[in-house]
Amino acid sequence: MLDEVPKRFGDERGAIVHYTILNNHIYRRSLGKYTDFKMFSDEILLSLARKVFLPDIEFYINLGDWPLEHRKVNETPGPLPIISWCGSLDSRDIILPTYDITHSTLEAMRGVTNDLLSIQGNTGPSWINKTEKAFFRGRDSREERLQLVQLSKENPELLDAGITGYFFFQEKEKELGKAKLIGFFDFFKYKYQVNVDGTVAAYRYPYLMLGNSLVLKQDSKYYEHFYMALKPWKHYVPIKRNLSDLLEKIKWAKENDEEAQKIAKDGQLAARDLLQPHRLYCYYYRVLQKYAERQSSRPKIRDGMELVPQPDDNTSMCQCHRERPFREEL
Repeated sequence: MLDEVPKRFGDERGAIVHYTILNNHIYRRSLGKYTDFKMFSDEILLSLARKVFLPDIEFYINLGDWPLEHRKVNETPGPLPIISWCGSLDSRDIILPTYDITHSTLEAMRGVTNDLLSIQGNTGPSWINKTEKAFFRGRDSREERLQLVQLSKENPELLDAGITGYFFFQEKEKELGKAKLIGFFDFFKYKYQVNVDGTVAAYRYPYLMLGNSLVLKQDSKYYEHFYMALKPWKHYVPIKRNLSDLLEKIKWAKENDEEAQKIAKDGQLAARDLLQPHRLYCYYYRVLQKYAERQSSRPKIRDGMELVPQPDDNTSMCQCHRERPFREEL
């Protein structure tokens, strides 16, 4: 790995970070130009190291969107154990929770923000009072999203979809128009949520699952760490990759309201269970533990590595001055 990872994945356009954890201290070196997202991998490793003794371990993590290792298991040489945030059916990367879910979990543990827990307290009106339409807002990061907007223009009674920012298909803005940004909590004013891939898996999916709307999920080769525990027609309604059956599925949901509500509720409960902060911490820890068990040599601090310092304790202390002595209250 020391020889091959930098050559295959660590060129100037790479997004690889090489970590070594020794005696619960974290060291790293960056390989490539696009490694700014190491702030997310840093913060979860530092958080874990404040709670448990991590195994001595050395690994490479991919901070880019796409999984990297496409070698088959029976090939020679075989696949390298690269760690990524998103997997696919044609890759062999080891998958950890996305930077988005991870950061949300840490924020939920620190304070009030737009995180996985606050979503659950802002799921819009009750089911019976939600607008009976499917809803989507997002960037133009995949062509099917443009198709979604066209379907919305042709079927406004079933679907409200809009592109909020153009980057990949700027020439389409004049034709399709640009939708205004909307607060995420307002998504749940609608009964049905359409989940379409972005560049890879749409990282909004766990947030949509935690609302109390029915998720219509596009078939995809991409997946996050928890997808395997979810089942179509139990936790979400599947739609074809090319969206050809989307309108049919929306009509089905409208005609089978009770069943649609049950799927929405079961999906929400599954996501609540799978995405609790302690579950994500344990998932990270078990991956590191299992990886360490399979190492064939002792991890080392390599040339070019730097210590990732823990935050100073003083940054966590409350500096507020109370007007009256603290006392317990109900």
